[in-house]
This record gives sequence, structure tokens and C-alpha cells, in this order.
Amino acid sequence: MTLKSEISEYIEPDFGLLDELLGRKVLTRRQIADVRSERTVYRRTDALLDILTTQDQCDKFIKALKKTGQQHVVNYITHNGGLNHSVLLCDDSAVVVCVHLCMWLAHSSICNIH
Repeated sequence: MTLKSEISEYIEPDFGLLDELLGRKVLTRRQIADVRSERTVYRRTDALLDILTTQDQCDKFIKALKKTGQQHVVNYITHNGGLNHSVLLCDDSAVVVCVHLCMWLAHSSICNIH
């Protein structure tokens, strides 16, 4: 299980997070519509995480999580899922980087552990 798949279990996109990300100019209305069109909350969350591709987007995502009462997710991310070091965790299509208060998702086949 990757960090991305673990945090997707706990993120709640439907109660303010998407609107907060729109307000922070992380997502466009079209991207929000695409995320909302997914049938389950898990697929909506995965679709949302797949959109986050820059460090700026991920910094704003962390702030939006805090603003929407999802501090538990921020805590999980910033503590690397309970690990004491920064780590890159790969799954089929994304690399999840977690370093203190920024999370960066990028489509890459490279996977390193620092």
C-alpha cells in the first residue's frame, strides 16, 4: 500500500475541500466537475490526488485540508505515514513525495528512497 492509497482512505472531498481548492486556484471548475463525476468517494479522492502535480498545488492542498477540518490527514502526511524519514512511495501511475508540509504528486516511473 502506498502513501497515496493510504491517505485517500481518509480524505473527504465532498464537504468543502473541492470548493476550497477552487478558491485557492488549485483546481478549475472543469476539474472539479470531473472529480465530482466519479461514483464513489474513494474514486473522487483518487481523481483529486491525480490532479495535484506541482509543489504549489500540494502546498495549497495541505492548507485546504487544514481549513476544511482534515488536520488528521495533514498529520498523517507530514509524519510520512508514521515513518521518521522523507520517502517516495510508488504505485502504478504516481510518485508521492512527503516532506514536512508539502506533498507533491508527479507522474513518473522513478522511485527513490531518501
